[in-house]
Amino acid sequence: MLQVRRSAERGYFDHGWLKSYHTFSFADYHDPAWIAYGPLRVINDDRVAPGQGFGKHGHRDMEIITYLLEGELEHQDSMGNGSIIRVGDVQRMSAGTGVTHSEFNPSDKQEVHLLQIWIHPEVTRLAPGYEQKHFAAADKRGRLLSSHSLSSEPSMVRSSRGWPVSNGKGRRNSTSATSRVRASGRCARAAASAISRTAAAGSTGTPSIA
Repeated sequence: MLQVRRSAERGYFDHGWLKSYHTFSFADYHDPAWIAYGPLRVINDDRVAPGQGFGKHGHRDMEIITYLLEGELEHQDSMGNGSIIRVGDVQRMSAGTGVTHSEFNPSDKQEVHLLQIWIHPEVTRLAPGYEQKHFAAADKRGRLLSSHSLSSEPSMVRSSRGWPVSNGKGRRNSTSATSRVRASGRCARAAASAISRTAAAGSTGTPSIA
């Protein structure tokens, strides 16, 4: 069954530096009818003012996907990653046992427009991980991307502290590594679905949730 969350029905907050639409309950916005959809917990449609952003803060046991629609976003995290996310880029950060990060608009003139998507992982307490990849508009127009697109491409930016995961005894933990790939595949499928539907709806629309 197809459910549609209309743009005008979403929660909206204007914090001055941040204008945000919430598809699901988030922060001070609460709608008991829209808490989550399966493992999909957050779809925030954010616009961040020039020179502003989200200061250093922490997450745990969540797959966090950021997708740029306009502008650029500067990322820093406790895993040692630092990058600029641009239009068409998809960033995946696995919070796992705990990670801190910041996201800022580096421009002094242009607003940045992004989707922030949170997904509950199948497996918790994994080592934190990070990936970033660019997808051309033609590659995602009118179709979903492969579930492996965010887990096996050689051109991807990947944290050196990503999988395979060490078990702390000098050996690779194949069970944890398998769980990470499975969680990443699930994350990629949900992100690709949300991104493709948002692209089809236009920048002022909200993804349909099937």
